[in-house]
Amino acid sequence: MSQSAIHSAASAEVVIIGGGVIGLSIARSLALRGVRDVIVVEKNDFGREASWAAGGILAPQIEADTSNDFFSLACASRDMYRDFANALRDESGIDVELDLTGTLCVAFTEAEEQELRSRCVWQRGAGLDVEWLTAAQARALEPSLSEQVQCALRFPNDLQVENRRLVQALLISNKKLRVQLIDQCAVQSVQVVAGKVQGVNTSQGLIGASSVVIAAGAWSSMIDPARQIQVEPVRGQMLCFQAQPQIARHVIYSSQGYLIPRADGRLLAGSTTEEAGFDKSVTDEGVNKITSMAREIAPAVAELPLIDSWAGFRPRAADDFPVLGNSVEIEGLVYATGHYRNGILLAPITGELIAETIVSGKTPEALAAFLPDRFQVVSTKSELS
Repeated sequence: MSQSAIHSAASAEVVIIGGGVIGLSIARSLALRGVRDVIVVEKNDFGREASWAAGGILAPQIEADTSNDFFSLACASRDMYRDFANALRDESGIDVELDLTGTLCVAFTEAEEQELRSRCVWQRGAGLDVEWLTAAQARALEPSLSEQVQCALRFPNDLQVENRRLVQALLISNKKLRVQLIDQCAVQSVQVVAGKVQGVNTSQGLIGASSVVIAAGAWSSMIDPARQIQVEPVRGQMLCFQAQPQIARHVIYSSQGYLIPRADGRLLAGSTTEEAGFDKSVTDEGVNKITSMAREIAPAVAELPLIDSWAGFRPRAADDFPVLGNSVEIEGLVYATGHYRNGILLAPITGELIAETIVSGKTPEALAAFLPDRFQVVSTKSELS
């Protein structure tokens, strides 16, 4: 059932298409900046697509061997999470279970050990917090680790959050901030007249607006009036085991996947990366692959009951980086999509930067590398070659 319905002649200052953590974070940031008329439109239930299917890992350092604009953005967003989580608790009464234990990355082969050594050297040289662990030291921290683990890196600042509780907290916060939330309402098109946004046409009627944010995840390209971006769904399957008592404290990565211990005794294991369109099936192949990975990291997983499994769609843009900022073709159209594997991680900073873009009318410097016009440049070059 819709949390709200569209009234005749409905209008807002800003309409956000997509009710996952990205859309909800933007709405919250706008409301906190004093924007009074904000509507979030969601075609299904709020936060039940990629935001619900995710693992909630906040780990930009885990795969980083060099610095770039994306790494800087991701680290900045991760470092916002303590204040973000505390503010949401104050606003909503919900603890999003931000876990500060840290993240391990383990090596099973000499090649993987060399990769971790190189990563450790670069990150220490860049002034980042990273710890080298021998096999014995790693197992002292995590006794369930396989005897085949040769070494590990520990990233004390790479964290995790309970993403489903994050969705719930953002919903309550937005309601208290008087953001209008409309679910079970599909956006059919963005209405554009003379190069300017006029609103959105939905299954419940027209909503007028001078600013529209496309934050529809894997579905964003379907409603992009500028036809400027291509965001595709990438299926990720996840498994959930029951571990009581819990067999891990850290998020634990290997080259094949990861384990995520939850405070309530669940142990999540993931994930696949598949081009399967919008097929949300959990497959035997996916279950077997993830189970094998999980048992390689921690053989004790073999004794745990599998209690749940699911799949979700990561929104991937053509260059794997998020698409953030104003359209160059349509006035009032703003993109906040293509977050791929990092939607939960990038939620706080996306909310702040997109809200700043709309309120100030200026593009924050941090968005320069992620603007949608980068695809227009590539397209033009391709046409000329």
